[in-house]
Amino acid sequence: MIRFRLILMSALMILLTVGLAAAQTVGDPEAAATGSRTWLFPAMGSFAVGIAAFGAALGDGRAIAAACEGTARNPGAGGRIFTMLILGLALIETLVLFTFLTVLITKEA
Repeated sequence: MIRFRLILMSALMILLTVGLAAAQTVGDPEAAATGSRTWLFPAMGSFAVGIAAFGAALGDGRAIAAACEGTARNPGAGGRIFTMLILGLALIETLVLFTFLTVLITKEA
């Protein structure tokens, strides 16, 4: 239980640090705050990417564990399981990249 708390607190601190670093503005802070789309919380995009990456890491772990278990139960199907695993991992990671690109596009606009 202590290890879970340590991992959870470490993840939250990393998300907060990245969020605060990404919230830095160049130039006049008042002008940047009034023209910003995320007036409530300037680092919301960074948190979105962090949450997407955390969810993708959980999904990757579950997919890999299921592929290992499936291969252990039926070694003859290992090739097909591996192919489906790589396809699934690519789709999971694509969601994180889409979130990152969405944040970048909305910051530029």
